[in-house]
Amino acid sequence: MPRFPLLVLAVAVAATMSTVDAQQAYKDGAGKLRVALAKQPLSPNGPSKGPTTMAEGGIRQILEGMGATVRVEEAQLTPDQQKEYGGWKRLGMSLGHFADIVAKNEREGYFTVGLLATCPSMPGLVAGLQRSGPTHEALRIGMLWLDAHPDLNTPETTRSGSLGGMPVAVATGRALHGMRLDAKLDPPLADRYVVMGGVRLTDPLEQHLVDTSLIEQLSVDDLRRQTPAVWTQLDRLDRLTDKIYVHIDMDVLDPREVMAHGNKVPGGPSSEELAALFEQIFTRYRKASAIGFATIPPADEGGLSIAALNRMIAAAARGVAARK
Repeated sequence: MPRFPLLVLAVAVAATMSTVDAQQAYKDGAGKLRVALAKQPLSPNGPSKGPTTMAEGGIRQILEGMGATVRVEEAQLTPDQQKEYGGWKRLGMSLGHFADIVAKNEREGYFTVGLLATCPSMPGLVAGLQRSGPTHEALRIGMLWLDAHPDLNTPETTRSGSLGGMPVAVATGRALHGMRLDAKLDPPLADRYVVMGGVRLTDPLEQHLVDTSLIEQLSVDDLRRQTPAVWTQLDRLDRLTDKIYVHIDMDVLDPREVMAHGNKVPGGPSSEELAALFEQIFTRYRKASAIGFATIPPADEGGLSIAALNRMIAAAARGVAARK
């Protein structure tokens, strides 16, 4: 057998591995961290100012002060798509554009920080990671979901009728398949690739979905103290998946930091505790590829919410920067 084709194949494989490694290091040739602030401003009820509030709340200056190269991009509908019927349909299409931004960030070696109107933006971010590999084959994405609520409701189980309580159901293929496909998330996330942390308020019928799923749970205490359970679950995701996404609904926090959040729940961890956790996660796991924050409160007396956000983003960036 001729040796030349084998040599070409070996070089190609090595180049692919080098490209993937460079992407997951998220640094340029001089070792400078690259961060993309990716805004998804469309909520189920229309445009939200939240992502712009997050992007303009000082985080860019903080990251640049750490020596990072920062770029900001925003998902937008086309003029024709803006005329489409139904807010949920338009949201799905916007998430498809958001997925393209996230996939581009990955391929170009930028660490994505998702600035999300609401939690229903999550399927687009996961889809972007799923589609960011060197081939057309979908990557396996693991998710650490930090939220006071599981958001596993479907239209059949919801008490409120709010899409805000359904994004994990959408992402895992339980409901609204058209929205998931518009978001370019295909196949759906497997339950065993999802770990929830900090959940403490669940609807009755939703609790049945949680109990009969294969989704793993971490308690608020686990998050606060970084117990062995946290690392057991993340080690498991690291083995099973190609990339890991960390999602934060700001309502997971202690209500004192998010007083104006409409869905705050007592008993959450502090942003300091989560920041310490994120720095460790993004240092330890090269597969940890993106972090996203949803639902900044519309009012923020004293700037506590934006300070909490900035603290957590900066900690994740420090973790990525510390990778060897």
